Amino acid sequence: MKRITEDIKNRTFKTVYLLFGTERYLINTYAARLKSAVIPEDDAINFNGFEGKDTDWNEVISLGETMPFFADRRLITIDGSGLFKTSGEASAKMAGWVKDIPETTTLIFTENEVDKRNALYKAVAENGLAVEMNGPTENDLKTFIGSRLKKNDLKITENDAQYLLETVGSDMMNLVNEMEKLIGYTLGRDVVTREDIDTVCVRQISGRIFDLTDGIAEKNREKAMHAYAQMIALRERPAGILYRVTSHFNSLLQTKDLVSNGKNARDVASVLKIKQYPADKYYRQAKRFSKEALAKAVSMGIEYETAFKQGNMDEALAVEMYMVNLLQ
Repeated sequence: MKRITEDIKNRTFKTVYLLFGTERYLINTYAARLKSAVIPEDDAINFNGFEGKDTDWNEVISLGETMPFFADRRLITIDGSGLFKTSGEASAKMAGWVKDIPETTTLIFTENEVDKRNALYKAVAENGLAVEMNGPTENDLKTFIGSRLKKNDLKITENDAQYLLETVGSDMMNLVNEMEKLIGYTLGRDVVTREDIDTVCVRQISGRIFDLTDGIAEKNREKAMHAYAQMIALRERPAGILYRVTSHFNSLLQTKDLVSNGKNARDVASVLKIKQYPADKYYRQAKRFSKEALAKAVSMGIEYETAFKQGNMDEALAVEMYMVNLLQ
């Protein structure tokens, strides 16, 4: 991302960029920054945008070979092409072309997933810039919160920034939306408080799962059952809660194995294919359980899920019995 910023500052643009990963907010933000830097906002003649797997790649190449009209550069953006996960004819054709893109053309791919063994990926990495955007760390997110609020003359303590993350999750698009609500709600004041967060922000289910499993780790029945009651209040079915909690313990078990093999939180994010912030939380929470306890929680969850699916137990009773056993 620093290299993109340097390109924009120095106005030395690559012929091809690939922005990919799980953090869509960062991908969209940097793609927009590149676009506004490469061509003027109102230059519709020298801009073409494509989306999806049905893109006409012959048209893309034809446009890319065309000289810009009374401008320095021509810009082409392509979102969700799917070419970086396949070895088909179109992917091979584009892999060959990106090696010879005219210096007056800039091509920007934005993708959720790529295969780094893919020929097109390698061609972009060698001839342009491929940037993976999988989300910032917990500290980066807290800095982002403080910076975003500061622009609106608001302050927040580090503990309350942490609480905001635990409440709304780490998806930056959602985080920005929730902060906009806080900014509007606190108009005329200079501090965002925990009470403000509780009043206007929508608490994500994922945060409540962490609360519930924290309660289990602490053998705190009241804390665990409170988190469960909050999920029920959000109209989450007991069956869905059982599935989520069992999946959560399975992720903790995988994390525990990684930690025991000397891996860090970034490795957890990579292996589990999740953003860095929840990976940091898994990394910390896994240390609170033994491997045996996590394995038992996973197998027990599967047993109770099987019981209600076979009609041997009501789903609400299955969840409650599961939690009672885990809290013993």
